[in-house]
Amino acid sequence: MNGVHDMGGMHGLGPIDPEVDEPVFHADWERRVFAMNIASPTRGNIDEGRHQRELIPGPEYLRMSYYEKWFAGVCALLVKHGIVTPEELASGRADPAAPKATPRLGPGDVTAALSHQGSYLREGPRAQFKPGDRVRARNLNPTGHTRLPRYVRGRTGVVERLHGVQVFPDSHAHGGGDDARPLYLVRFTARELWGPDASPRDSVSLDLWEPYLERA
Repeated sequence: MNGVHDMGGMHGLGPIDPEVDEPVFHADWERRVFAMNIASPTRGNIDEGRHQRELIPGPEYLRMSYYEKWFAGVCALLVKHGIVTPEELASGRADPAAPKATPRLGPGDVTAALSHQGSYLREGPRAQFKPGDRVRARNLNPTGHTRLPRYVRGRTGVVERLHGVQVFPDSHAHGGGDDARPLYLVRFTARELWGPDASPRDSVSLDLWEPYLERA
């Protein structure tokens, strides 16, 4: 979908000011929000979680810090899936009459959950492109979740690598199953993206699924 979350290439948002020796968490509540997301029963679909954060209204999205967005997203998903009620969320207390659920993670499961490296690789269709092929990012404007940035749509690049066949987030985020498609690393020159004033030495490489691409 198109929204304020897709900030690549946008002007007027101020300079990037990296924080020297930035801590992993700036406050204890951020640490707890991270843990809540890892332990949440909604954790199984990372694409749905990303889409939920995209649904935050633009002014609120720009106002929120990183972990405030995470917190808003997980709360919305817990209500959406019927795991908590809006009343329970507002009060911070479980309804005594509600059935007791088994926690997704117990204390002994945390280390394994944080150290296990999952994979989105799947069996699927044969790749239509190969390294060296010129491709164009399709000019798509979907109403749902996508990993195709606005600034690259309609631009031409070169396939650098095939990452295999992987879960397609545009379907997965909306309950469409894995719908696995070939995933490519595609390189775009800075001048192709930003115009003749960009440095001829610069480029941007993006991981793009096959449905985003057409032969140039």
